[in-house]
This record gives sequence, C-alpha cells and structure tokens, in this order.
Amino acid sequence: MSRMARIGTEATAAARSFLRRRTAVFFTFFFPVILVVIFGALVRTQPTGGGLFAEPAGYYIPGYLAVVVLFTPLSRVGSEIARHRDGGRFEKLATTPLSRGEWLLAHTLVNVGIIGAASLLILGLVLAVTDATLVISPALAALPAFVAVAVALFCGLGAILGALSDSQDGVIAASNTVALPLLFLSETFVPPALLPEWFLPAVAASPLTYFARGTRAITFDGGAWAADLAVLAVLAVGFLAVGAYAVPRTD
Repeated sequence: MSRMARIGTEATAAARSFLRRRTAVFFTFFFPVILVVIFGALVRTQPTGGGLFAEPAGYYIPGYLAVVVLFTPLSRVGSEIARHRDGGRFEKLATTPLSRGEWLLAHTLVNVGIIGAASLLILGLVLAVTDATLVISPALAALPAFVAVAVALFCGLGAILGALSDSQDGVIAASNTVALPLLFLSETFVPPALLPEWFLPAVAASPLTYFARGTRAITFDGGAWAADLAVLAVLAVGFLAVGAYAVPRTD
C-alpha cells in the first residue's frame, strides 16, 4: 500500500469516527455559533465607545474564525491520541506500515475539512447577524489557505498536548489552558492598543496572531497578508514535525 493510500485509509476511518460521535459534531459547530450570537448580535460593537468591542464589526471576523481554528484541532487531536492510548490502538498501529507522521497527517486532513466547513458557516453567520462587511478582492482566495495552515499548526500542537497528557480529561484541561489565553491575546478580540506595551512581544510570539493579522488584512482592512501566511506556514511545519515525533509508538 502506498503512502497516499495509507493516509487516505486512516483519514476515512477518522472522518467516519467523528461523524458517529453526534455530540462532537454538534458542539464543533454549535459553540462558535453561540459565541457569534452572544458577542456579535447581542453585545454588538461600539465603534465610538472605547474599551472592548470598540472596533467596527468587521475587525472581529478573525476572532470568530480563530475560535474554531484554535479550539477544535487542539481538543480533537489531543483527545484522539488519548483515546488511542487508552484503547491500546497504538500497539496495533505499531504493527502496520502507517507511520506516526502519516497518522497525524491523516487526522490533520480530516480536521481541515471539518473546520473549513465550520469556518464557512461562521463567516456567513457573522455577515448575517452583525454589521460586518467583507472586503471583496482577489485576496479572499487566500482565506482558505490561512484556515488550512492554522488548523495544521494547531493539530501539531494538539498532538503534543495529547502525548504529554495522561488522560482525555487532562487533554481537555491542557487544551483550554493553552487556547483561552491565545484566543484573547493574539490580536483577535483585544486590539494591541488595549494591552500594556511590555506584553506586546508575547502577542507577536503567538502563532494565532499571524492568523488574525492575515485574515484581518484579507477580510477587513485590505492590508498585506503574504508575510503572515509565510510565518504561519513555517510554524505549521515545525509544530507538525514535533507533533508527529510526539505521537506514541506504543501505549
């Protein structure tokens, strides 16, 4: 069996496993929708009021997309590793030609598909229930690339968290501990002007910052985005490599 066939077989099995877990499917799409409804439609932005949500509604499109791009791969890949470990699956996988890198790539592809669909739903909902408008330009063609590369990056990080955690509960706790600070401190919902100057280097060190900057340039302010995508891609390769190495060989 070729490498592509092995990856395809594992990806198909992973996709079917996800679709069988109806609760996981529901909350993958439901959680970010609730966030959009609460902060986008109910709280609303106050462009002249100062403080949080003081920017125009379109400024926060990257933040809403970041919710699913960040949380879903961290928890899904990490939990998948924990489930495999608890069920003795890695012992069985060790007897097959499927490598750890191929296993992670297969699950990354599944997450790209799932999160790509969720991102499209979120983008449509944001445009429907808020005052946000989308900048229509050829650069919109790069938006799926940002989503795919960011998902790959956080799949790699999710694999690392899954390998380091000793249970599914530990994975969820670790994922939330990592994701919550990143979500609000990566130029998503909190503009850099509201943060102390000494903290700005930490914002620049967050991978999610480059996703937020690039997608905001595409969807809101029409700025340059290619450098952000390049940085995100380099980081994704690095996190996937470390994540593949961290995937357990055996239980």
